[in-house]
Amino acid sequence: MAAPDGQRGSKMRKIYDSAAAALDGLLFDGMTIAAGGFGLCGIPENLIAAIRDSGVKDLTIASNNAGVDDFGLGLLLKTRQVKKMISSYVGENAEFMRQYLAGELELEFNPQGTLAERMRAGGAGIPAFYTPTGVGTVIAEGKEHKEFDGRTYILERAIVADLSIVKAWKADPYGNAIFRKTARNFNPPAAMCGKVCVMEVEEIVPVGSIDPDHVHLPGIYVHRLIQGRHEKRIEQRTVRAA
Repeated sequence: MAAPDGQRGSKMRKIYDSAAAALDGLLFDGMTIAAGGFGLCGIPENLIAAIRDSGVKDLTIASNNAGVDDFGLGLLLKTRQVKKMISSYVGENAEFMRQYLAGELELEFNPQGTLAERMRAGGAGIPAFYTPTGVGTVIAEGKEHKEFDGRTYILERAIVADLSIVKAWKADPYGNAIFRKTARNFNPPAAMCGKVCVMEVEEIVPVGSIDPDHVHLPGIYVHRLIQGRHEKRIEQRTVRAA
């Protein structure tokens, strides 16, 4: 069987030449995408740009936040490709605020830990779970309530996305990955919850060069892989006066 266009190596390997090639055949209007990253730290820059360039629309995106106005997921807001955000922090993005207040963008607001657990549960095959977080707030409206040991919990559904896009520091050709420091953030649970996961990395290293005990995300969760170039912007740079 011939390898897909843009794929390098044997058919058992997962490496593609570009973000566009890695996403080929995976994108469709109205799909749900889980995206790794926290602020602008550890975001899949190349894959986001390729999604923008594809023109796919009416997206539901599960991500801790929505980037900034001219970078990260903010690029997809700018082009009006996002229909709904499932997020825990929605600051730093004026266009997000404008679209939401104008009724042009749906928002499903989640406490941060709840969002991470919804992704992790989706990857673990757990359809739903109870949590006390959000009880007594607007987060709990319309959700099942249940009492355990005298404490009230609400039922939260797991997230299973059509596609996961994540960014790691290093990976081998089979997708076994290492994340660097805080860039680990939402990337592992986001990777786990997608029916298909596409990962971009700073460096692809030879098979066997990563100690199995050091693997943060097993390659079984990763279907396609690219090596990209990363700008690594900082949301707000604060320096001390000279």
